[in-house]
Amino acid sequence: MHPLKGCLVDQEALSDDKIQEILDDAKQRLSCAQSEADPLSVSTKQARPHKPCNIDSSFKCPKLHPGDVSQSYIISKGDIARVDSARLVSYQQRESSTRPRRVEDPISTRKASKKEARPTAGADWFDLPRTKLTPELKRDLQLIQLRSVLDPKRHYKKEDTRRTAPQFSQVGTILEGPTEFYSARLLQKDRKKTFVDEVLAGEKTSGRFKRKYSDIQAAKSSGKKAHYNELKARRASKA
Repeated sequence: MHPLKGCLVDQEALSDDKIQEILDDAKQRLSCAQSEADPLSVSTKQARPHKPCNIDSSFKCPKLHPGDVSQSYIISKGDIARVDSARLVSYQQRESSTRPRRVEDPISTRKASKKEARPTAGADWFDLPRTKLTPELKRDLQLIQLRSVLDPKRHYKKEDTRRTAPQFSQVGTILEGPTEFYSARLLQKDRKKTFVDEVLAGEKTSGRFKRKYSDIQAAKSSGKKAHYNELKARRASKA
């Protein structure tokens, strides 16, 4: 049966109190209908009293250690809060943070450090040691760069004069085989310690550089007073 069935009357004859009474009656009947439909819901009057749990009084919960808690930078004393200056950043650190810093690529710096740390060139290059640039080796490298001047009949590829010494190198002595005993063997007195010593020893026997120098000086002095005096002396000797 509908809650409002039998209560419909003329609206003009109903007062405010009568309408409120009808609404309260309808709300009460609606709540009773919902409680009958849901068997799990019970009223507070029918609820069983709560029984306390049997807890052993001798059992004590362990105290939990929260660990090291960072101390606050602000110290409060009453209504006044102050900053702990001892825990602030030092003056040197503040100065270093405001200065411009140079940011480098970590990959390139790591590669450069690996190259500098290597004592040899690796197994692919027969473990060549790092170059120890001595004065003798420096002169030999300069002579190799100018080797095209030593022999005019040989032509070499032009090299960069700004090229520095190699990073890995080693100096050795060439040993002739038994089949080159007469063709490419050097005598003990002809063997020198460095390339420069060999070139100077060869100059003493050939005199090529001295002759070339005199030709250049004669070409430069041609047409000058010294050249004219030499020409007059030649003419006088022929007469």
